[in-house]
Amino acid sequence: MNTTVKAAALRHPEKRNRPDNPIQRKPAWIRVKAPTSPVYRETRDIVRENGLHTVCEEAGCPNIGECWAKKHATFMIMGDTCTRACAFCNVATGTPMPLDPMEPVNIGSAAAKLGLEHIVITSVDRDDLDDGGAAHFAEVIARIREFAPGTTVEILTPDFKDKPGAPEVVAEAKPDVFNHNLETVPRLYPTIRPGARYFTSLELLHRAKKLDPNVFTKSGLMVGLGESREEVHQVMDDLRAADVDFLTIGQYLQPTPKHAAIDRFVTPEEFEAYASAARGKGFLMVAATPLTRSSYHADADFARLRDARAALTGRAAKAR
Repeated sequence: MNTTVKAAALRHPEKRNRPDNPIQRKPAWIRVKAPTSPVYRETRDIVRENGLHTVCEEAGCPNIGECWAKKHATFMIMGDTCTRACAFCNVATGTPMPLDPMEPVNIGSAAAKLGLEHIVITSVDRDDLDDGGAAHFAEVIARIREFAPGTTVEILTPDFKDKPGAPEVVAEAKPDVFNHNLETVPRLYPTIRPGARYFTSLELLHRAKKLDPNVFTKSGLMVGLGESREEVHQVMDDLRAADVDFLTIGQYLQPTPKHAAIDRFVTPEEFEAYASAARGKGFLMVAATPLTRSSYHADADFARLRDARAALTGRAAKAR
């Protein structure tokens, strides 16, 4: 076992017995340059100084260089250890530490120091907590409003294990965007997302919109795991039935040989076809490219979301 694979196995003890799936060479359209800019280093230093975790690092996001160079980072709250073991995810699995009571303040302070116009907050799954971490999300949102009142807040939540009252607690904190990723098609849940349930995730998104009709709801899919085009289109229909506003679709990239293998690299032309189909189904916004991730270009996308809603409202008013 080489050093990289050995480190991955130690980091993910639940994956030690999984068979090795050799990592395929990426096609030209999905390769990115290593981060080098001074602003990237400045963002990294602020993250370190505040003792924060980012999904950019923990999940090995390919866009970290571009995003951090623009002072855009997705902060991961409630620790760096997840209670689940999804086959696609590179975040460590195990028994998490207790919540850090200073984390909401540190996140708010970092948002102010970075001068963020838009911030994305995500988390590990915390099935060990009575509310799945909903109250902690609400406290983080409150502290961002306190320290950086001009910053809009996007949350990317777990499913809270369908714990009663969790969506209500988060909705009451009034995030600007409520994101929860379906990740893949229902057929692949048992192998790719075994700790989750497809319709529980759909209902969470629908519940978020019903609790606050003004919040933008958002969800994302990975492709290249063996799903069919028809299955992706069905997920689009399910999301629209749940009144989801914004859909992101990106290429799955295998983090280590112990993770789920890539079935294939979806071509840019196929992503364009998915985007066209999604727009035709009525999403306010669609982002579908090989490198698309949930929080990629989230600040600019939020501005476009507001513009799209305003345009839709204007057309509805004229029709009356």
